Amino acid sequence: MGTIMILGAVLAGGQSSRFGSDKALAALGGQTLLARAVASLEAQCDAVIVVGRGEVADRPRAGMGPLGGISAALHYADVHGYSEVLTCGVDCGGLAPDTLAELAPAPAYVADQPVIGLWPASAAPALDAFLAADAKHSMRAFAEMIGARPVNLSAKTANINTREDLVAAQEHHDGR
Repeated sequence: MGTIMILGAVLAGGQSSRFGSDKALAALGGQTLLARAVASLEAQCDAVIVVGRGEVADRPRAGMGPLGGISAALHYADVHGYSEVLTCGVDCGGLAPDTLAELAPAPAYVADQPVIGLWPASAAPALDAFLAADAKHSMRAFAEMIGARPVNLSAKTANINTREDLVAAQEHHDGR
């Protein structure tokens, strides 16, 4: 078996409706949330893409939530020779340096933040079928369908949905 190639994917196609402006461009610790997410994935993955912001479009269409971003990332990974995809939302404030190691082997996801996960590229057809079905499209339902394990990470990851969440994350960042 060859080397496992890991693609990092920042899911950045959300509407930021609770936040009030484009979350990806909000600053935390002097960096945008998008830059922090990309940097944290670059430290753990062979390559990084941003999904939902021009570079790679959500699949099968925009407005599908995080699963549309994950679908796009899995298809991109499959076409470009990556065997697994480490995903995170643009609003996580960046991942801890050992997130990939804690999630391996795929499939696995963070128990309290399932948008952060390590997914096999080979799950793309299963996700396509799941998104085409007339059912609730939840992260946990997809994870369960492909047998993904919930993992409790040793380091808590931020989930920045509101301006108050950003202020709290900044206070936590400054307090380190």
